[in-house]
Amino acid sequence: MTDPQQSFTHELEIFRAEAEAGAQFLYANLAVNAILARDKKALNAVNRTPLFWKTNMGALQTAFFIVLGRVFDQQSRHNIDSLLKIAQKNIAIFSKAALAERKRRASHNADEWLSDYLKDAYEPTNADFRLLRKQVTRYRKIYEKNYRDIRSKIFAHKEISETTEVEELFSKTNIRELQKVFVFVNSLCEALWQLLHNGKKPVLKPMRYSVKAIMRTWKPERHGQSVQERVVGEAQDFFLAFVKGAQPGRAKRRRAD
Repeated sequence: MTDPQQSFTHELEIFRAEAEAGAQFLYANLAVNAILARDKKALNAVNRTPLFWKTNMGALQTAFFIVLGRVFDQQSRHNIDSLLKIAQKNIAIFSKAALAERKRRASHNADEWLSDYLKDAYEPTNADFRLLRKQVTRYRKIYEKNYRDIRSKIFAHKEISETTEVEELFSKTNIRELQKVFVFVNSLCEALWQLLHNGKKPVLKPMRYSVKAIMRTWKPERHGQSVQERVVGEAQDFFLAFVKGAQPGRAKRRRAD
């Protein structure tokens, strides 16, 4: 693609799909484990079809490690650095003039409200992207130190098969750290999307990452929830309906009764 805006929009959509998929795979895996650890009835139900569930849990684990590589490995065609490189190299696509043109194309009456809207629009500087790159570097170092070899030598390629070697690699992992990596990736995606489409300063907003906290407050009707919140909540709803015959979305209400 020769048009910088079209190229960035295309890469951003690819990145969004990767970021959300990775979080879905990780949090679906964690949610099932968390539910089975606390609910004996759910565990008994799963143990009636162990191969099916082992297959699904293994597939989820493989999938989120593969996504990690596609996001952070610089050899990957659509990695996180490629996206930021296009943005920083073509910073004019985030100007107020460019934003105004995008809004005019999307709204037939844009000229009635656009002038006021643009007053609060933010035009990024190279310093904004340097800050984002600094954050990417931080999380890439975590990936390279603790997760790259697992992804490359166990899941993508079978270079390691000895139990002791596999256990040594997995001993470097940390669930909370892994959650934060995927939350960062999705937060960055949201910040870039808001910058492009709404002229918002690219600030990485915090997202909830605790599976237990998400389960306690899950409400399916709540708008604006992150992908990890949705997949954890839906996993909880599934097991509640499957094991206890409750209606989806009623977990919190039933516990309060």
